Amino acid sequence: MMTTEKKKRIESEEMLILMRVINENPQMTQRDLSSRLGLSLGKINFLIKSLIEKGFIKADNFKNSNNKISYLYLLTPAGIEEKTRITYRFLKRKMEEYEKLENEIRHLKKEVDLLDNSVPEGH
Repeated sequence: MMTTEKKKRIESEEMLILMRVINENPQMTQRDLSSRLGLSLGKINFLIKSLIEKGFIKADNFKNSNNKISYLYLLTPAGIEEKTRITYRFLKRKMEEYEKLENEIRHLKKEVDLLDNSVPEGH
């Protein structure tokens, strides 16, 4: 079972990825976002509504080439700040994970070297 903290962290990372894509491609539909990010359409809708409610993105109507009304999703100044905060926390966590992996690799190499040195030649 997933802890509440882990769920929040995953949702935060999903929001970060979504905000990045929206920032690069504000005209993408929720269906496009779902396909690109590998998240369900319902999850994209939930995240976008949440980001709008928090004031991190706004949705503007526009006419697309198929003469249908679509939305243009834009990061607000508060959204840009939040994206920066999430990015910082994400980077900090990934750097900690990286350092742990580096240490684990270093210890494993030492173990392998010790094993290699303890095996008599010719075996």
